[in-house]
Amino acid sequence: MERARFVKKSLMEGAPTFWIGAGEPIQEPDATGHSAVLFAVTKWRRFAPLLAALFEAHVPQGIIASPLRELRSLVSRCSSPNAPADLGSRVLVKCDHALPLTGSIKARGGVYEVLCIAERSALRAGILRPDDSCDILAAPAARELFATQRIVVGSTGNLGFAVGRAARALGFQVDVHMSRDAKQWKKQRLTAMNATVIEHAADYSSAVAAAREASGMLCDSYFIDDERSPDLFFGYSAAAAELAGQLTCAGVTVDGDHPLCVHLPCGVGGAPAGVLYGLRALLGPHVWGFFAEPTASPCMMLRLIGMPSSASVYDFGRDNRTIADGLAVARASEYAYEMIGSQVMGAYTVSDAQMLAWLAAAAVEDMRLEPAATVGFEGALRAVWELPAGPLTARLARATHIIWTTGGSLLPDSEYADLLAMGSRT
Repeated sequence: MERARFVKKSLMEGAPTFWIGAGEPIQEPDATGHSAVLFAVTKWRRFAPLLAALFEAHVPQGIIASPLRELRSLVSRCSSPNAPADLGSRVLVKCDHALPLTGSIKARGGVYEVLCIAERSALRAGILRPDDSCDILAAPAARELFATQRIVVGSTGNLGFAVGRAARALGFQVDVHMSRDAKQWKKQRLTAMNATVIEHAADYSSAVAAAREASGMLCDSYFIDDERSPDLFFGYSAAAAELAGQLTCAGVTVDGDHPLCVHLPCGVGGAPAGVLYGLRALLGPHVWGFFAEPTASPCMMLRLIGMPSSASVYDFGRDNRTIADGLAVARASEYAYEMIGSQVMGAYTVSDAQMLAWLAAAAVEDMRLEPAATVGFEGALRAVWELPAGPLTARLARATHIIWTTGGSLLPDSEYADLLAMGSRT
């Protein structure tokens, strides 16, 4: 309790804060969770012919995947003096900022849920049979059906783009409710694909609530709920199979003496929760998840330290204003918390200035990142090495650390240049 009070005080003061749970997380999910993750992996494979038909220039094999990179020179230049000398050989970057179609991790959830919606709709209409190839969903008969239906989502930008890109390619009408934090260029790229953008003066949670209400008043409407959707969650979880294969190819061992520490940017929580759930389902209990949030928006950490589900960052003196627009969330997803809260090893917050500095550091390695995608660098390369020495830090020193970058490759040149200039001055 005393520890939670200290963390809460630090969060309220807006200081970069590190929280570690009481001990190594229990092993979950059970066999049911393991099966659910594998089902999503199988479903992605089923969708591959459809993705190839819709986006031949971007995903000719129908596979949405990202590389796993070493960054030894960045680790050498930028890590804490307390970090192990050989840390560079055990830090890898999962480059979801470079995912095809969307340039963000939201492809794993948003595209997946749109394809699930299309499949279910076509099955009900008799256009698709269970044993048919899903590329039928790109045919004229399916497009005529989807043109009468609407997909609605609330977003700060990246999820809306992922949903809009997939849904418009299939012929759905699309409404994206966007919060005050959404960047103008993200709105413009949606309108360019003939999605309808509804702007809100309030924050992300309000935009999602408005989208939920609007969808409920429409006929033939599907609402993609970033706060509560199992399809989004398990779409993200399937990334675990991809990473597991990459780790095997890289010769990485995951066991009690050599944990896998995964540093995940966290906004409302669905994407990091889904990824961590999948990794622990497929690789076991020695996957340690660390969620990284802006100092202005520590919504998931508040929940992890025992604050009630109704708690908002505004209740604790934070203004939810951050350069990391995709992480500007005042209240965590309770669904994500229920699915993964007991399995999170730790969490930390990162200032806007730190994000910008890491954005500039990553640019030297030819990685074009949004501020939100940089938060894991601070934890993996600095914050964990400032923890008091003990059994935990000894195991951290033997661990492989995965920094998950979540968006940025599609940033407009002018926007990126401005961010890079700010980062170079920090």
